[in-house]
Amino acid sequence: MRLSPFVFCLGLAASTLPVAVIGQRPDDQIAPKSMELLKQGETLLSQGKFIEADDALETALIVDPKNRAAFVAMARVSIKQKLYGQAIRLSNKALLLEPTDRDALAVQGEAMVELGALPRAKENLTKLQKLCGNTGCPQVATLSTAIARGPALAAAKTPEVPKKN
Repeated sequence: MRLSPFVFCLGLAASTLPVAVIGQRPDDQIAPKSMELLKQGETLLSQGKFIEADDALETALIVDPKNRAAFVAMARVSIKQKLYGQAIRLSNKALLLEPTDRDALAVQGEAMVELGALPRAKENLTKLQKLCGNTGCPQVATLSTAIARGPALAAAKTPEVPKKN
């Protein structure tokens, strides 16, 4: 009886110690099923099947929420569907997982250009230029081209319709 409180405290202290979990994956390892669904979604995107691509990519994220490439691919689907705000939010989620993700920065910059937020897109371009250094990378060229082209949504003009009284 005299040892019961001591054993209880010892058990409580032992239960708070961290223990390695055998079945846990490292942070940088993505589930193979998620990668398979990502490839399927990218194939559907290239075929122009946006809804099916979105479904496959969402499933990839359900399988493994740390799949940055799936967030970026979903942002590309959103851009194709002219949902630029959603594309920015999805690329933000990818950037929360990895702040130096070049693809996410480029896709986010393209969506910003389409919305007319050129100063913020130029900030993404400078981040990309710093990340790529002197070697240059295709993301810099893509975003530079998009900035030079300008916003398609803001530049679109509505047809002239004569007013009726």
